[in-house]
Amino acid sequence: MKPDRKLADFLCFAIYSANLAFGKAYRPILDELGLTYTQYVTIVALWEEDGLTVSGLGEKLFLESNTLTPILKKLEAMGYVERVRETEDERVVRVHLTKSGRRLREKALSINLDDACGLTAKGFSSLQKEIVGLRDNLLKSLDRDD
Repeated sequence: MKPDRKLADFLCFAIYSANLAFGKAYRPILDELGLTYTQYVTIVALWEEDGLTVSGLGEKLFLESNTLTPILKKLEAMGYVERVRETEDERVVRVHLTKSGRRLREKALSINLDDACGLTAKGFSSLQKEIVGLRDNLLKSLDRDD
C-alpha cells in the first residue's frame, strides 16, 4: 500500500460509503413500510423463494443465524412471516410469508432507485455483475485461507 494513499482511494471505502448512501436513499420509503433495510431484503428473498429454511435464507442474505434470528422474530411479531418446524426433523425451521407479508409487496413496488443511481439499464446491470463478482472473489479468497 502506498503511504500517501487517501481514504477516498480505497475500493472498500467506496463500496462502504455507497452502501451508506443506498441506506439513506431507501430510508424514507422503508420508514413508510415500517421496515429496516435488512428486514426488507429478508422479505424480498422470501417473495423470490418462500419457505426457505432459516439456514438457506441466511446463506442467501449473507447473514449469520445470530443476526437473522432477531430479524425473523421481529418480522414474525409484525405479522409478515411465520417460522414452522419441519415434523420430520424439528431442527429444520422454514420461513413462510403470511398474507400480510405478501401484500407488502404491492406497497414496496414504489421502491425504485434507478434514476437516483444515474445509470442506464445496461450500466446498472454491468455494475451489479461486477460488484457480485468482486464479492464472490473476496469470499473465495477467504475459503482458500482456511
